[in-house]
Amino acid sequence: MSLNRSSARTGTDNQLLIQTLTPAPRTPLLTLARRIAEAGCNLADARVSTLGSDTSLTLLATGAWDAVAKLESALTKLAREEELRLVHYRTGPREHHSHLLPYLIEVISADRPGILVKIIDFFDRRDIVIEQLSSLRYQAMQTGAEMFQAQITIGIPAQTHIAALRDDFLEFCDGLNLDAIMDPVKF
Repeated sequence: MSLNRSSARTGTDNQLLIQTLTPAPRTPLLTLARRIAEAGCNLADARVSTLGSDTSLTLLATGAWDAVAKLESALTKLAREEELRLVHYRTGPREHHSHLLPYLIEVISADRPGILVKIIDFFDRRDIVIEQLSSLRYQAMQTGAEMFQAQITIGIPAQTHIAALRDDFLEFCDGLNLDAIMDPVKF
């Protein structure tokens, strides 16, 4: 499936976002990386994640307008031949928000339904952007307890009083019996 969200651009700032979901042993990462290179594009960013028994790929290819057009044609053909669930569409460069300060949140607790929803809601009510989020359930090796873990990168508006936000967040976590930290991203 192809969705075109932007018009032709000049230079190499043309970007194509590619997403696919496949059974884990059939991941098309190498095939897609080759198609990107063969079209004359660069693989600018890649995210691979196994969820359940499937693998999710999100790739960002960049290149000249004609190279990206060639890649779009190759992907449409590949999706038909390999019977892949593949979505691709043109996107643009990410906007930089220099007024947002990057912070990393880590939360660990006994697993209970709704924990992640409450954490997301906490930041949403304060207009804090979630840039990245990774969460999982696991069984503790030592005790066998069902556990929850989340790592969240947020963008805090520069005018926000960081110490007050940290205090509010840690108090919120204490109320839910969550072990949490909130530290600036250091790179």
